[in-house]
Amino acid sequence: MSNSSTFPGQISQEWHGTTILAVRKNGKTVVAGDGQVSMGPTIVKGTAKKVRTLAGGRVIAGFAGSTADAFTLIERLEAKLEQYPEQLARACVDLAKDWRTDRYLRRLEAMLIVADKAQIFTVTGVGDVLEPENAVAAIGSGGNFALAAARALMETDLDAEEVARRAMRIAAEICVYTNGELTVEVL
Repeated sequence: MSNSSTFPGQISQEWHGTTILAVRKNGKTVVAGDGQVSMGPTIVKGTAKKVRTLAGGRVIAGFAGSTADAFTLIERLEAKLEQYPEQLARACVDLAKDWRTDRYLRRLEAMLIVADKAQIFTVTGVGDVLEPENAVAAIGSGGNFALAAARALMETDLDAEEVARRAMRIAAEICVYTNGELTVEVL
């Protein structure tokens, strides 16, 4: 998450944080997120919850970016899931379309990873709805580290949850904006 906020008389600080990782392996889907939020070189919170279950526990969403913006998008996603039950791809595409074309939503600064038992999607504000080729997706400041670690661990006998936990641990060891306080949801 990277947002600039300036208050009168204050020097601009960059907000950073968040690594969200989704893994699907052997019929199990896991979304994990770290708990760190930083402003510049300072950790302002270490236990943020950036992963949520939706649709009665059938869908998991994780977010990177502005928390208020992400909650707005998650609320919209929940409405889309009610409108299109059991159609995660359609709900994500419809959300991305609204996000890109609606004047209010266009200004929101966040990214989402959304998953159910069968699919994983990365949803962005520029209209992208991307399904990973390797059943692994990641976003946020430590996303590339977690993604690389998870892809390597997919070749082992570890289950999806252990792949996610170990990959997030590796990302936390490399990325200063990622910690080991995980929220993990499993389908």
